[in-house]
Amino acid sequence: MNYRNYLGPDNPVVTIEVKKFGTIVLELFYQIAPNTVNNFISLIEKDYYKDLIFHRIIPGFMIQGGAGREVKSIVGEFSSNGHENPLMHTRGVISMARTNDPNSASSQFFIMHKDSSHLDGSYAAFGGVILGIEVIDKIAEQPRDVRDRPYDDIVIESITVDTKKKVYPRPELHL
Repeated sequence: MNYRNYLGPDNPVVTIEVKKFGTIVLELFYQIAPNTVNNFISLIEKDYYKDLIFHRIIPGFMIQGGAGREVKSIVGEFSSNGHENPLMHTRGVISMARTNDPNSASSQFFIMHKDSSHLDGSYAAFGGVILGIEVIDKIAEQPRDVRDRPYDDIVIESITVDTKKKVYPRPELHL
């Protein structure tokens, strides 16, 4: 389902300030992936993402950030892992990165530069861009090496969240 169907005034709003590129604003969809949203909010509130980089960019696909110190993993909330998640990986959707282990999502996230339906049902999509899609376009266009790492660091100066005065619980970790 298109993420715009889930936009609403009660959703938490995340603001990402990207040095030299601008601001990306997203809404998170607790009703789609509650533990993933809890995890992301928890990391934001701990200032985990401050000064990390978008370390992997693939034009026509996605931009990925959030790699830093080790964080415990959570259960992946997507259909092939037994969790209903109808959110499609369309342009502007934010999703959790993981390894081949479906329960290895921790801190790394990616934002879709273009539609990528092959990810639907296999990764935990949990929100969407409401402002700043042009920032994602600028990031995706940056020169990169053969491993898709940008030659120049693309720094996340800060990520903040407006929870609309709602308290979100700590995430349930995968043990």
